[in-house]
Amino acid sequence: MLWTGFLFGLLSSFHCVGMCGAIALALPGQSTGGRRHFVWGRLLYNLGRVTTYTFLGVAAGALGQSLRLAGWQQGLSIASGLLILLLVAVPERYTSRVTAVLGLSRVLAAVKNRLAYYFQQPTARALYTTGLLNGLLPCGMVYLALAGALSAPGVGGSAAYMALFGLGTLPLMLALSLTGQLVPLLWRRRLTRAVPYMATVLAVLFIVRGLGLGIPYMSPRLSPPAAAQSGLEQPRSVHYCH
Repeated sequence: MLWTGFLFGLLSSFHCVGMCGAIALALPGQSTGGRRHFVWGRLLYNLGRVTTYTFLGVAAGALGQSLRLAGWQQGLSIASGLLILLLVAVPERYTSRVTAVLGLSRVLAAVKNRLAYYFQQPTARALYTTGLLNGLLPCGMVYLALAGALSAPGVGGSAAYMALFGLGTLPLMLALSLTGQLVPLLWRRRLTRAVPYMATVLAVLFIVRGLGLGIPYMSPRLSPPAAAQSGLEQPRSVHYCH
């Protein structure tokens, strides 16, 4: 299921163009340092975003791992699917309210202040840091990806899922920052409208996988825990020499 992270990132990149395209177009260093410096700086910015998504995947993986250890292994995939459906149903404009409820408004304000600071420095380090900070801005597509990463296998799997999601957004965002051309509004609207449908398909896949229907590769039947299996075994007889 890790491949779904990259696929979802590809589709989400059209949403990213609309939401974060202005940042990509306004990156510093547009006309200094030569063409090679220009391309390298844009690549570093996008790799910064991917790095942040990967670390967010580590956090999601740690949460998912703790839930699995608590015996929620099968229900975790179903819960991830239901969470994705919930995020699809809730309009993205409510994410700011969620940020306020969670007490993250000050953190978000600090991130924006640091973004403004690094925008004034056209260095490679500043561009990479700008990408790191940009990955922390509220985004419904990132939340959907994190919901999917929850049920990835282990912390490494969740990190890989989010890294693939970030890499999926990279081609279009990198092309945007290099060419300065936005995707035509008509196409952007059409592809953005497809995101909820794609997310719904992913949610159904997670739910079906969690049900353990015995479908190879899609919904394999979960085997009983090793401890439970050992408890069902009959004690071996012990033979004594007379």
